[in-house]
Amino acid sequence: MKLSVILPAKDEADALQALLPEIRAVVGDAEIIVVDDGSTDETANIVTNANVRLISHPYALGNGAAVKAGARAASGDVLVLMDADGQHDPTDIPRFLERLDRGYDMVVGARDSASQANLWRLLANTAYNYFASWITGHRIADLTSGFRVVRADLFRRFLYLLPNGFSYPSTITMAFFRSGYLVDYIPITAHPRFGRSHLQPLRDGVRFVLILFKIATLYSPLKIFFPVSAGFFITGVGYYLFTYLSWGRLTNMSTLLLSISVVLFMMGLVSEQITALYYRDNDR
Repeated sequence: MKLSVILPAKDEADALQALLPEIRAVVGDAEIIVVDDGSTDETANIVTNANVRLISHPYALGNGAAVKAGARAASGDVLVLMDADGQHDPTDIPRFLERLDRGYDMVVGARDSASQANLWRLLANTAYNYFASWITGHRIADLTSGFRVVRADLFRRFLYLLPNGFSYPSTITMAFFRSGYLVDYIPITAHPRFGRSHLQPLRDGVRFVLILFKIATLYSPLKIFFPVSAGFFITGVGYYLFTYLSWGRLTNMSTLLLSISVVLFMMGLVSEQITALYYRDNDR
């Protein structure tokens, strides 16, 4: 297998100066690609001096866009996706590759609770993991981990689905499960990052929630539409019973609630058919 290591980077000069030699010591002469996503520091110079392949964006397009650019340019059969901020330990790469050799299509590093940046991140990631596990019916140990090893041909099949922001790990994980590809998790310990995080808790937290609903509807829309439809139906029936016992009639509100319930359920069925079309060329 030919290996390509892809690191999306924005203003990560300090981290890359220490990280790139460590990666090279582990992967030997394998291809290493750093995608400089509009950095304003010395990131480009550090990469050039390290004799590593550099892809430069003139302005920031987003973490996901950088990963997609690296995946398109990579020549390897297997992609190693890592953050460039020094959190991920390159010595874990052989463990990932060993699990990939067992027949898995993607192997993801699952961070322990001590590796989370703060309590807010721990609670948010735990909620994301539970939600995604419910949607897919599979245990997802770390939905947002940026450290993963994946077969290049399979990863590229889903580039059109991946967002340009920070949530590409969530989308690719759900897409792999939806298409029946084999995903495994191995425990890792993430180190404290160099410098300041580019994530903003409030703004990016809202984005993550919206993206979760987006990928949930891409994965199994009825799991979203049916509970909402059932809620309206139960409320409509309950309100009808109340008005019938109180005044002996069916009100407009009950009719509206029941109608909304039927419309939402039918929308869920149509969405399921549309979702199947997204993955028709990717299913096993």
